[in-house]
Amino acid sequence: MNPKQRSLVTTLIILGMIIAIFFGLRTARAFRQFREHRPPPPFATEPIETNVELVRDWMTIPFISKMYHVREHILFDALGIPARGNKDKSLRQLNEEYFPEAQGIVDAKIKAVLLENMPPGTPALPTPPTASAP
Repeated sequence: MNPKQRSLVTTLIILGMIIAIFFGLRTARAFRQFREHRPPPPFATEPIETNVELVRDWMTIPFISKMYHVREHILFDALGIPARGNKDKSLRQLNEEYFPEAQGIVDAKIKAVLLENMPPGTPALPTPPTASAP
């Protein structure tokens, strides 16, 4: 290979590396900026749920915590069970594991705690109209 070809190949390799580094840095910068734009946390803009009768046995403690704006640790403390290992379990699973002799006790305890720990300023549920006796 003659010296002109060698210098041309060397120049093209260096130019290619400069271009790769340039666009690599731009890609890394764009990725960092993209990661800064996260979606809003779930339920952050949703109104606070106040009807505890909507709690179902398929729900998990973290889901209920977000829906009713009550901290998870309060719900776990009320049940007397650890949060570790139980966050992905439904209320039904928690009831079967920790209170097998009392069906529905977890649901009842969670509903009672939700009523006690509603955030301040939460509007009370309207009482349903009662039918008058004829």
